Amino acid sequence: MTTEEIIRPENLVYRKPELLNDVPMHYCPGCSHGMVHKLVAEVIAEMGMTEKTIAISPVGCAVFAYKYIDVDWQEAAHGRAPALASAVKRLWPDRLVFTYQGDGDLACIGTGETIHAINRGENIAIIFINNAIYGMTGGQMAPTTLLGMKTATCPYGRDVHLHGYPLKITEIAALLDGSCYVTRQAVHTVAAILKAKKAIRKAFDYSMQGRGASLVEIVSTCSTSWKMTPEKANRWMEENMFPFYPLGDLKDSKP
Repeated sequence: MTTEEIIRPENLVYRKPELLNDVPMHYCPGCSHGMVHKLVAEVIAEMGMTEKTIAISPVGCAVFAYKYIDVDWQEAAHGRAPALASAVKRLWPDRLVFTYQGDGDLACIGTGETIHAINRGENIAIIFINNAIYGMTGGQMAPTTLLGMKTATCPYGRDVHLHGYPLKITEIAALLDGSCYVTRQAVHTVAAILKAKKAIRKAFDYSMQGRGASLVEIVSTCSTSWKMTPEKANRWMEENMFPFYPLGDLKDSKP
């Protein structure tokens, strides 16, 4: 079979999303970020919004999203992405505006910005990567760290009497009047990936329809900071994170 026959449309099995740049991927093996990048890139292209998307990335592992997805990006100070996204969307209401944030950024340093942007009903989408730990800076405890989970700053496990309870920011977002779509997904299996892509598409569609703020949480792994193999990290996530952070839609407001 010739090369021309192999790449004919009817023979095509998989193609790299057109919006993913040809640069080396720096994420650790098993990291969920790469898969979410792929889904975001596919959705933007399928919506025909390549030239009309403005994405906001803050600090942490999520900051490198601008290297991989070929759309216009703005950098925000740690935790401030929803505030910057609010301004961008108000200035350019015809643009698709979304943030891409980790749990330490969104649920700790940016708690106020996140809650108030959603409560105002800003027409933005928020992609929230929750791996229950500060991945980039050394594996410290995050607001989403599970009870009993060991990190660099709680080596004996998270203690409710010392550290408080894990913060379910997604449940909080679902209670706010300004939110239109709030969901929690994962990308550990093919079926989960397909559901996550549909969720991202719905969030982006709703933001363009002016329905209010959307939050898509992706329960994720961090095999390096969890000190596990990628395969074991996926199992640990299923056995420990999913019971506390159950997958599925929390809110889907009709127009």
